[in-house]
Amino acid sequence: MEATLVLQNSGPFASRGRRKQHIHGRLAKHSRPCSILSVLTKPTITTTPQSDDLNQVSSSNSTAAATTTTVYRDSWFDRIAINHLSRSVQSTTGIRNDKSGYESLVEAATMASRKFNLIRQRELVIKALDKAFPSPILSMIRTLLPNSKFAREYFAVFTTLFFTWLVGANEVRVSELNGRRERNVVHIQKCRFLEETNCVGMCINLCKMPSQTFIKDSLGMPVNMVPNFDDMSCEMIFGQDPPATTEDPAFKQPCYKLCKTTQKHSTSCSS
Repeated sequence: MEATLVLQNSGPFASRGRRKQHIHGRLAKHSRPCSILSVLTKPTITTTPQSDDLNQVSSSNSTAAATTTTVYRDSWFDRIAINHLSRSVQSTTGIRNDKSGYESLVEAATMASRKFNLIRQRELVIKALDKAFPSPILSMIRTLLPNSKFAREYFAVFTTLFFTWLVGANEVRVSELNGRRERNVVHIQKCRFLEETNCVGMCINLCKMPSQTFIKDSLGMPVNMVPNFDDMSCEMIFGQDPPATTEDPAFKQPCYKLCKTTQKHSTSCSS
């Protein structure tokens, strides 16, 4: 089963300008039509310049050295969610830290990547996700929303609404699945976790692989996470089974030159 992204164009809603008349004896003039664009607000995300030294990467990842770093202004809901997941990871790994916010979550993930082997890392993250999300609720969702076009589109919209704090700015996109167009793809513009860790191995072992397994086992929904290590974007394709690790391009990706972990900078940190 394969999903191919389809470009989708949409235009703003135009509203027709109303005619005005000047009162003091002047000829009536017509105002220009104005354009109105409906906007759904999201948590504030801005960018600031990074130094050139911090932007150096291996030649195969030259474009991944973004010239800006994203600055997040987390809401109270975001902070609660981040701290809850961080505590779940720390409780599962048995490694505590005294940091707060997203820094605490990244620290917990970093410590797990240093202490445990690849297989164990994935197992621990799945266990932490089981702790973070009540199983009765997940079971109910799985029962009410079996794999279907509606369910795939629902999961995509749900992700964009409630998980920006975890992955960064994202949007729903259209793909073609089994010959039909569906809004089942979440495009993450620049993954927050990957940007913070700057490590291919952590992206694969502590995000991509355990998330795919957790969503499939808990919600009955296959999902293929396709990271782009050049620009740090990612596609979550609901309804598509991920390829075998031997065929997944992510496992052939060397790590960044300035990987923030102490692991060897090669494909050995991800496979």
